[in-house]
Amino acid sequence: MADEPLGIDPAAAAAWITELGLPASGPLSFERIGIGQSNLTYRVSDDAGRSWVLRRPPLGKLLASAHDVAREARILAALGDTDVPTPRVYGLTRDPEGTPLLLMEFVDGVVADRMSVAQSLSPERRRQIGLSMPKTLAKVHAVDITAVGLGDLASHKPYAERQLKRWAGQWEKSKTRELPQLDDLTRRLTSAVPPQQELTLVHGDFHLRNVITSPDSGDVIAVLDWELSTLGDPLADMGSLLAYWPQVGEEHIAGEFVISTLEGFPDRAELARVYLEETGRDAASLQYWHALGLWKVAIIAEGIVRRVLDNPANKAAAGTPITAWIDALVDKAREVADEAGI
Repeated sequence: MADEPLGIDPAAAAAWITELGLPASGPLSFERIGIGQSNLTYRVSDDAGRSWVLRRPPLGKLLASAHDVAREARILAALGDTDVPTPRVYGLTRDPEGTPLLLMEFVDGVVADRMSVAQSLSPERRRQIGLSMPKTLAKVHAVDITAVGLGDLASHKPYAERQLKRWAGQWEKSKTRELPQLDDLTRRLTSAVPPQQELTLVHGDFHLRNVITSPDSGDVIAVLDWELSTLGDPLADMGSLLAYWPQVGEEHIAGEFVISTLEGFPDRAELARVYLEETGRDAASLQYWHALGLWKVAIIAEGIVRRVLDNPANKAAAGTPITAWIDALVDKAREVADEAGI
């Protein structure tokens, strides 16, 4: 086997994979993949060229309910027969220390998670990928949560209030400094909550890094990273996608999501139009969810800074967010909120 990867016992993992009855041939190798900052992800390969994906939570102390691999496994399994493109789940176990391990299908495609990858694509292909994003979200939000057994995944109480309470709490637990502008935005968002019209499955972290796209068509062929998925207002996902989608002229707030500023990618207005045409939903409260999405991204980024300070081994290839970017996100959120009259 290759050198032991961080956070994985290769011998124990290989024994478990063999017990699952998968056609693994010879010794297995484990390679950390992806540049995300949440659950650690590994490509498992055998000597016959077969591959699988193994996931586990980050190292170190975690906030309650964060990085729930078992929850992710449940959601992926439930979506297996729906129109939502997801990798197949092969098994869920716990290592001797009680850490959950999820084994799932390796989907071979294009992940535009690095600037070099996105730059290698034609502007036409970037546009195809961009337009597929809101169409895929529409499929997520069309899932019959009762029919697939996810009706009890989360509370049915109003989603905006739940999000505000949860992420404001995460901020208090993980912040590295005081940020009055964010506290003010939290108060404004809390006082302007739109009425909830419907309850659907919500991905919770939908952006370019969390999808695999077809090398032929640019369509999304697998949606990844379901650990933040819940039940709530579908427009929340669209607001998050807009928050993760800086456009030309906004490079100062792009941070690690600068890829969507490349030529070819549609702008936020077009993403919103495609989603609303696909779903028939009302755009009235979308600005609210865009502002809340930016607020949430800022809090997530601050949590990453905290995790890496606590345990440098959690640092991923993307690097650690800098506080200047987090501050810029909060400023943009306040600007969106101003425009929406929040």
